[in-house]
Amino acid sequence: MSAPVLVVMAAGMGSRYGGLKQIDPVDEHGNIIIHYSLFDAYRAGFRTAVFVIKPELEETFKEVIGPKVPEKMEIKYVHQIMTDLPEGYTVPEGRTKPWGTAHAALAARKVVDGPFAIINADDYYGVGAFKTIYDYLCANPDSEGCYEYTMVGYLLKNTVTENGSVARGVCTTNEEGYLDNVVERTKIVKGENNPKFTEDDGATWTDLSNDTIVSMNMWGFTRSYLDEAEARFPAFLEETARVNPLKGEYFLPSVVSQLLAEKKARVRVLESRDKWYGVTYKEDKPVIVAALAQMRKDGVYPENLWG
Repeated sequence: MSAPVLVVMAAGMGSRYGGLKQIDPVDEHGNIIIHYSLFDAYRAGFRTAVFVIKPELEETFKEVIGPKVPEKMEIKYVHQIMTDLPEGYTVPEGRTKPWGTAHAALAARKVVDGPFAIINADDYYGVGAFKTIYDYLCANPDSEGCYEYTMVGYLLKNTVTENGSVARGVCTTNEEGYLDNVVERTKIVKGENNPKFTEDDGATWTDLSNDTIVSMNMWGFTRSYLDEAEARFPAFLEETARVNPLKGEYFLPSVVSQLLAEKKARVRVLESRDKWYGVTYKEDKPVIVAALAQMRKDGVYPENLWG
């Protein structure tokens, strides 16, 4: 089995944040959030990272990311293009929105031939998550008749922001620690006592427990996930053409949910008690800057990551 690689979803422009948030420095050395993730990933054992980006941003990412990562970690770039569709399908007239996270993962299908972890570029996952997921991928190839996947789950209370809504995959698990299902909630807010979500633009709200396990899009897959996502993409496109041609998204967890329902896969949930940090909104940046500064002071990271 080939060594696990890291896939980084970085094709989204930070529309709510007001700029290309993935390359906004979070310390005085010019490091961005993904530099910390790459540092943690390298310490965990990953030696290759594949960035999923828009083609017009490749040079920008190379200029920002490449110089701060040592040559011993290989960086590759692939492009998420809206016209990357199965034969016979076209982009609906008027659509400008990308096809979602499962489509972003598919952008890496030509360079990933074994197990891989996949993350968002603008989320901070914590030191232990990368080691945990790397070790799991190394030790758990697909078994006979069942795909062996994993995800790092976080407590919802550790993943919300004071500054607006977030999207999270809300998870339920069985007694053995495997995922029963995951439901994408696209608008969750912190609330006064506990988080809550809406599906009708705020007309009604449903409370969630602070300790609800959620996905932060840190998944571990074998190559089989890419094959399944590609095979199921046409059905998604046909359904979206009927119900939401301009904004429908092919979510990464939706493919997982289908495979779980068909009993073709199981997903081990590796719980993390770490606090998530990200820059969903511009007001989030000072929080992560201060948190990373404290972690450097505490010795979690060297003062200047790669030196």
